[in-house]
Amino acid sequence: MRHSLTARFAVPLLALLAASPALAEYRTKDVPSVSGLEAGAIAPNTIAFTDHRDNPSSPESGLTPFAEWSRTQPLQKAVLAPYPDYVEPSYTVTLNGSAKPRHEVLKVYLAEARFVVPRAPDKIDLKRFASLAFLGRMDPAIKHKALSAAEVTPTKDPQAAFARRPDRPWCGTPEALCIESRYDLEGKLPLGVKLANKLEEGGKKIAEFVSFQSELRALPPEEAAKLASLTRIEAPVAGALEQNIFWVNQILRFGKFLAVVQPVSNDPNKTVVTAYMALGIKADVLDRKKEYERVPVLRNLLPAQVLMGNSSFNTGTSISAGLPTYARNRIAAFADALARE
Repeated sequence: MRHSLTARFAVPLLALLAASPALAEYRTKDVPSVSGLEAGAIAPNTIAFTDHRDNPSSPESGLTPFAEWSRTQPLQKAVLAPYPDYVEPSYTVTLNGSAKPRHEVLKVYLAEARFVVPRAPDKIDLKRFASLAFLGRMDPAIKHKALSAAEVTPTKDPQAAFARRPDRPWCGTPEALCIESRYDLEGKLPLGVKLANKLEEGGKKIAEFVSFQSELRALPPEEAAKLASLTRIEAPVAGALEQNIFWVNQILRFGKFLAVVQPVSNDPNKTVVTAYMALGIKADVLDRKKEYERVPVLRNLLPAQVLMGNSSFNTGTSISAGLPTYARNRIAAFADALARE
């Protein structure tokens, strides 16, 4: 009798827990475009996602030249680049004792997503997510530590002056948390990097880790309010969270994660979130092909293939999996965190 009573009450309870939006994990669903997608068209626990990869099997599908992005999507560029007036870096390098100017060409990977959270916007406190603990939850493979504004590489290193902000110092606002992060490549990639470095004769070696600096902040209301034009949702912006990556040791020049929170127009107890991940990649890294193609074991280590997750060297769920997988997992983890707050 006791056993049957336990089952009688446990089954409905388990069903209730399984159906709870706050406990369910979000899953991505590819869509042609996020722009103009209404909240009512998004299924529960679903993330409408696009990274504009028309041909996923193509190594560089989904990458757009920075100059083209600036021209065709000026609003996206103004918001998702490190700062509104950001341009491709120009700086001086010294070769054989001679100083020579260099202009760096970039390509952009852009992921856009939209999902609905079953709670009112005023119940979401984005300031709670602007912390090292939160970043650690988003991707445990990446390790973070606090950084003072004086320790920021573009500030203290004259050779990195091109990465400074012209309008204010990095981490120079009261709400900004300054962070240094490190990700050790996983799976087969460290072995591939070791083999690739053997091909380099006196050149710069590839590191077996990615190190980057960023500022994380919940945007002040006056900054967040301007983002409605980016999401194209006709509702006031209730808040926005931004991680702005301004210094990376290799491969990338910048990165930004941005999430914009707005009310669902016909349901005050729901919130629609539009999330973006933009990454500026050094074009010359993508062009390293010939030296790898002549070594059979490295033919799948072409940088464009690895970055876009099309290589046998890709593994795991973090950066080593490739940018598309990393972007999906980061946005899904954020959606889960909001739903479970």
